[in-house]
Amino acid sequence: MYIAELKLWNFRKYGAGSNDFDIETPDLCVPFEKGMNILIGENDSGKSAIVDALKLVLKTHAYEWIKVEQSDFARNSEKLRIELHFSGITNDEAKHFIEWLGWYEENDEKRPKLILIYQAELREGKIIPTDVKAGMDGTGYILNAEAREYLKTTYLKALRDADSELMAKKNSRLSQILQEHKLFKKVKGKKHTLEEIFDDANGLIKNYFNNEEVNEDKKSNKEQIVKPINKFLEDFIDERHFSKFDITAAEIKNILEKISLGIEEHTNLGLGTMNRLFMAAELLHLKKENYDGLKLCMIEELEAHLHPQAQMKIIQALDREAQTDIQFILTTHSPNIASKVDLKSLIICKNDNVFPLGEKYTFLGAEIKEGKYDNSYEYLKRFLDVTKSNLFFARGVILVEGWSEEILIPEIATKLNFDLSKNEVSIVNVGSTACLHFAKIFLRTDDKELNVPVSIISDLDTREYEREPQIDANGKQIKKGKVKQYDIIKQKIDEYDKIRIKRITAVLDKKSDFVRPFISKLWTFEWCLLKSDQLGAAFKEVLKNVHTDTFKACGIEQEWEIGLAKLLLSKSLQKTQLAFELSEKIKEMESISFQKTDSFFYIIEAIKHACKNGN
Repeated sequence: MYIAELKLWNFRKYGAGSNDFDIETPDLCVPFEKGMNILIGENDSGKSAIVDALKLVLKTHAYEWIKVEQSDFARNSEKLRIELHFSGITNDEAKHFIEWLGWYEENDEKRPKLILIYQAELREGKIIPTDVKAGMDGTGYILNAEAREYLKTTYLKALRDADSELMAKKNSRLSQILQEHKLFKKVKGKKHTLEEIFDDANGLIKNYFNNEEVNEDKKSNKEQIVKPINKFLEDFIDERHFSKFDITAAEIKNILEKISLGIEEHTNLGLGTMNRLFMAAELLHLKKENYDGLKLCMIEELEAHLHPQAQMKIIQALDREAQTDIQFILTTHSPNIASKVDLKSLIICKNDNVFPLGEKYTFLGAEIKEGKYDNSYEYLKRFLDVTKSNLFFARGVILVEGWSEEILIPEIATKLNFDLSKNEVSIVNVGSTACLHFAKIFLRTDDKELNVPVSIISDLDTREYEREPQIDANGKQIKKGKVKQYDIIKQKIDEYDKIRIKRITAVLDKKSDFVRPFISKLWTFEWCLLKSDQLGAAFKEVLKNVHTDTFKACGIEQEWEIGLAKLLLSKSLQKTQLAFELSEKIKEMESISFQKTDSFFYIIEAIKHACKNGN
């Protein structure tokens, strides 16, 4: 069994504050997959609220005191509701919830379904909680304690104090983990093996303190320790009370509280290693044999105390576990983690909503393109690395095709008073003309809008002499020019919109105002620099410096064009070096002002669009 859906009404930031909410229309609906689910997003985007809602209903194996607080109610509301919908329930699992189950059809077969319901109210400033209920009628019946035991979750909080949790102490987390394991369950009327071991140890301890043999200082152990204490006891109480030395009460709970966990032949372990050891111990709950309950692990900020390589190693290991019957719900701010999992596992938290990246919700799945399948999931699996994954956490995105744009655009933006870092805008260098694969992350088939402005910057990639149609003496067109790439991208986005409209019931012709292409009107990015009224002169200086042999004798504009065209066609233009040197010159400029007629103005428009959500 696994959680298929979470629904919230008036829970923290997810709610309109109305106490007359409609149970058919939740303020938030979060779909989950059977295996791996990763909630990603910027700070305060609602990831922890989702996890806390799950904990509030399910409780955890850690015996935490979890209760609803006043801060859990949405602003101006006095009533909240949480629903958890479970699917994939096997017959062995269903037997624990027979009184509360409903049914749904899956592949022409009826399967059991379980819905948990939790509600709470504020009355005169006091919280009135209710029991967790279950049922299909929207109200449900109280779920008893025995059934709830099969729904507990394994939970690791953010900024875990692994050293303290694994230390031997009363009610230690390690002792709680071990007590849950069948290996430490006692058979009624019979001592556990560990208790017998401790009985023997206590006997040896007692004999040591009561030893009457005289040692080097001519006094026995009993005479030095036990007799003085017993004499005081006789004076303080009476002669019938005697002292006893032992390790601990020989009960399994007390014994497990005396156990600590470390790594063999290693001492003074760092936070990162202790954190990994603690996670390994907690995951014991998910490895119970013949267990018919929920196997769910929730981890907040998996990356805590872990360097990037460790993050990747751990998420890959957890991803393998997710291929079995374990469900994971994780939160993260780490691009390293986001880049290492299947995109279908990601759920973007933004604008008080969630945006799953599964096939039902985006255009990332397979689609026919020129008679072939163009699956962006497969493409991004190979090329969405850690440097590009920061787009999931950005307030604006600029997709570029190469290093020249990535180097120059931040400097130009700064001169125009659009600091990309301050505006939390990410430049994503896709290293090719495959910007649309990345843009499709933000183009959805549902009626939701991420409200993240995405600027797709691309070259026209059509040479000047190929753009114009050829005309004969009678004014007839002999051969059409190539279709502009702008038209291709714009047409593609329009196609996505048409498909999306068909998939939803809305009839409005709603297009994305956030994902927009900005295509050069001339051949390439460098060609636009050469023809720019504002940057052309500086670009010619660096051209002459980097490609001296080609440009040392250039005079008229045509000579510059011929030289640049030769280098572009032969693919020998040192684009990165040119961009770096030009960026240094831009830093020295006092100000930059572009007119709409400037060949470089499309870049300025792209910068402004991406910064729409800026500070």
